[in-house]
Amino acid sequence: MKIAIAADHAGFALKEKVRARLEAEGHEVTDFGTASAESCDYPDYAQPVAREVAQGHFDRGILVCFTGIGMAIAANKVAGVRAVRAQSADEARLTREHNNANVLTLGARYIDEPRAMEVIEPFLATEFAGGRHARRVAKIAQLEHRES
Repeated sequence: MKIAIAADHAGFALKEKVRARLEAEGHEVTDFGTASAESCDYPDYAQPVAREVAQGHFDRGILVCFTGIGMAIAANKVAGVRAVRAQSADEARLTREHNNANVLTLGARYIDEPRAMEVIEPFLATEFAGGRHARRVAKIAQLEHRES
């Protein structure tokens, strides 16, 4: 799977561990930064990942910041992105099945590497269920176009 990944300074260490694990599992991972724990602004890293996922260049995106919330807010400003902060495997599975989420955000303060991988694995493996959920996701897309 092609995965775009990025983090701000607070998420840098977790991003590095997750990136290495995903590559070891055979995923094609492109890192959009940051390259250090030096203070930076999370929207600068959320935007390119969100844009690339929305344009279909990547299957999924993963963003890491202190809480995961700022990255989700910033990524969701890009039309076609459905970014979610998840802390459990069940949340990750359901957000893929029901919401066709394409970007996962993680809070480095609240989740360690083993648990992050427990969340990421179902996020990558779960397919969108479609059906009644497709109608709802289509309504989300309509909102994006009405509001822009």
